Amino acid sequence: MDERMLLLLGILKSQSLHGYQINEFIDKNLSRITSMKKATAYALLDKLYAAGFISVHEEQEGNRPPKKVYSISEAGEKEFYWLLRGNLSEQDMTSFKGDIGLMFMDHLSNEEAIDCLLKRLNGLTVEIEELQQTPKHKFSKGIDLSIEHHLVCKQAERNWLQSLIEQLKNE
Repeated sequence: MDERMLLLLGILKSQSLHGYQINEFIDKNLSRITSMKKATAYALLDKLYAAGFISVHEEQEGNRPPKKVYSISEAGEKEFYWLLRGNLSEQDMTSFKGDIGLMFMDHLSNEEAIDCLLKRLNGLTVEIEELQQTPKHKFSKGIDLSIEHHLVCKQAERNWLQSLIEQLKNE
């Protein structure tokens, strides 16, 4: 089990939802925190069901096709708390794909490396501004804390990049 299972169980802990509602909630509210695709969410819901952590029933409105509605089970509640405690307790194994480029940056001139890093810095600045514009979630301080964590990490990376660019300019 991983953090994506925790995410789905946590969403279902609040209320029973059909798959479209789960994916819509993730897209609208959590896209800065997770990049889970719809197909992945449905595959994980199937695994959670097979493990007995969620139940599924169908609902139908009028002539529309039936929709699967997912609910957390008692076993799912226990798994949710187990995953939650584990997730909050463990150290993130963070990797930065941009570090690969940094390892080989010596193969570029300082001017070209600075140009590339400035583009990276500009993209990072846009991300920071978007995170700063994220509205507060009245129903969950945890979502606000997660956004704040992303913001602090992005700001630290921005500060480091600015320092690196200045260092390269002075060489």
